[in-house]
Amino acid sequence: MKQPDRWTVGPETLRMLELGHPWVIADSHTRRWPAGQPGQVVELSDSQGRFLATALLDPEDRIVARVLERQPMRLERDWLARRLKAAMAIRHGHAALGDTDAYRLVNAEGDGLPGLTIDCYGGYLMIQLYCAGWRPHLGMVIEVLQELLAPQGIYEKVRPRKTRELEAVSDSKRYGRLLAGVAAPEKLLVRENGLAFLVSLEYGLNTGLFLDQRKNRRDLMGRVANKRVLNLFAYTGAFSVAAAAAGASRVTSVDASSGYTEWARDNFGVNRLNAKNHDFIVGDCQKVLADLGRQGKGYDIVIMDPPSFSTTSKGSFNTRGGTSGLVAAALPLLSSGGLLIASSNHQKVTVEEYLKELRRGALQAGSDLRVISLAGQPEDFPYPVTFPEGRYLKYALCVKPG
Repeated sequence: MKQPDRWTVGPETLRMLELGHPWVIADSHTRRWPAGQPGQVVELSDSQGRFLATALLDPEDRIVARVLERQPMRLERDWLARRLKAAMAIRHGHAALGDTDAYRLVNAEGDGLPGLTIDCYGGYLMIQLYCAGWRPHLGMVIEVLQELLAPQGIYEKVRPRKTRELEAVSDSKRYGRLLAGVAAPEKLLVRENGLAFLVSLEYGLNTGLFLDQRKNRRDLMGRVANKRVLNLFAYTGAFSVAAAAAGASRVTSVDASSGYTEWARDNFGVNRLNAKNHDFIVGDCQKVLADLGRQGKGYDIVIMDPPSFSTTSKGSFNTRGGTSGLVAAALPLLSSGGLLIASSNHQKVTVEEYLKELRRGALQAGSDLRVISLAGQPEDFPYPVTFPEGRYLKYALCVKPG
């Protein structure tokens, strides 16, 4: 097999690589690289010709190369199998999955396979490529997964480049495709924390269950007994189901999508929870908060886990700058001593920036707000200490003092 080509990086990339960061960002030096192809394996070196790392090329992306190894290597089956086995060992040894069969098996940079994620949904696997460099190697990935795990089927969810423009698109669009094995049901039943959820491996940008909130939903279940819960941006109702199953007196789920709201009702149904004992509201969350306030509604727990960016017919929401307004509108509805649970998966918003958003919202509402816990993603979403971008999920439990 041909040895990888060696490509020179500039001083800024050199510094980042020496600090252990796995990305090469396009700059004036990478623009002088020879024409390369996605999936090409290259050796990175400094201006003196000193070897730095082996990387996977994606020349059309902002991240033009991602580090596979800090030593010379070839992207072959044995190397890939070792990485996958190491990822499996982390889940088996540390993830405490219990009665859960929906979890992340490979978390890209966090498992030494940058730009590649693999999720387990029952007997099925879902691959997503965040780097076009993996496309030429997808066949090998599928073969090794079949050898190691023998799944019923392997799917890929295609990641469109401009997801913001697609946020308002109906989940009737097919973004998933079967790569190997037998097809899954249109709505596949999986388990998380002993509860049942319906997911779609074929339709929609997402599957209907955000796996990175599993541990936080389990924590919620210990806090909701006999409480009135308001779940904003409820999506398919995973937090709502967890709250209702754990004994919340009444759960109100709000989402702008009627389709997601029906999906949430179905999730109540598969858990034998009577949806008629709870409330489902289709509407823009900011407007619904105002309506609930005018009605004099009150809640013991308010959950807000919006997408980083969303669009409705009435306007748009963005985590950066939008969270404070949501907090300010929600706090008057929260009882004294109640919990505001605020979460964001926006990678570019740091924990410090997010806490400032919460602070602005509390000040705007003229309310005190105290953080009692700050969590992130669970153990099956690891990230290198040299890769701060990997710690993207913010989950803040805040008390409104009496």
